[in-house]
Amino acid sequence: MTDYETIVYVERESVARLMVAALKAHGFSPRDIADGGLPGIGSGLTDRGLAIAVPVAEATDARPLAEALLHDMAQKP
Repeated sequence: MTDYETIVYVERESVARLMVAALKAHGFSPRDIADGGLPGIGSGLTDRGLAIAVPVAEATDARPLAEALLHDMAQKP
């Protein structure tokens, strides 16, 4: 079984799904975001948000990419 490490937290499920797709496109193996949950609960029932996790062996390389992607997503056009 692979051990995963959380590299970033995001507030919205849509951002989490985009992050997973982007990490996969760059060759990483992020854990998929589980479907389900409670309607209207967008933060994964934590004050931090939804965790984006990758295998421990990939975390050091994936974290800077994920942080850069979040920074780019936050920029207003």
